[in-house]
Amino acid sequence: MFGSITAAPAFGQDADALYADRANPASAERAAVIWTAELAEHPRSFDAASKLARACYWLGGHAAGQDRRKFLERGIDAGRKAVSLEPSRPEGHFWIAANMGALAESFGLSQGLKYRGAIKSELETVLRLDPGFMAGSANRALGRWYFRVPRLFGGSNKRAEEHLRASLKYDEHSTITHFFLAEVLVDERRKDEARRELQQVLDAPFNPEWAAEDQDFKQRARALLARL
Repeated sequence: MFGSITAAPAFGQDADALYADRANPASAERAAVIWTAELAEHPRSFDAASKLARACYWLGGHAAGQDRRKFLERGIDAGRKAVSLEPSRPEGHFWIAANMGALAESFGLSQGLKYRGAIKSELETVLRLDPGFMAGSANRALGRWYFRVPRLFGGSNKRAEEHLRASLKYDEHSTITHFFLAEVLVDERRKDEARRELQQVLDAPFNPEWAAEDQDFKQRARALLARL
């Protein structure tokens, strides 16, 4: 099961509403339990599979140690299920890549090397299917890929910046994209530009759909600004 949530899911509960309250970990876990049960009962439910993959990514990003790994690996499995059901839709491809990327960033070089090819392939598939999916999220994630992967294996700050700026064309207020771009600029020793990107994060209005993520990245922006 998921973390401390072991009771049978309450089907009367609205999993989407629970996930919207994901800043509360218990709500996010409850949503994941409901989608897991729905997928078990309806194995051809693309909606349940893709939403479970998304929820596992969020939960994995806010768990520690082996719980993090379990969530992210479950997210990969759910994403693959979604792709098997609807290969021409972007959701499954994107959440496979997102969960793999989180594993790669969380568990060292071996995980990064294991998943780097698959992550890039899945994100490029999303770009072919729908470049505007989730406000340019594939470009943002590819920007992250090029920044985090060592140059020896294809990484490039120049390509990272190109993809991140392409993503901003879909959502100029994206806190995540501005933060990732700031990290690239810091690495390039362009600190004044990085500070401007971080200020964009702090000044951006909260997006009702992504308020939990906005809160996370505003906190990270404050911390990075303080270090600069």
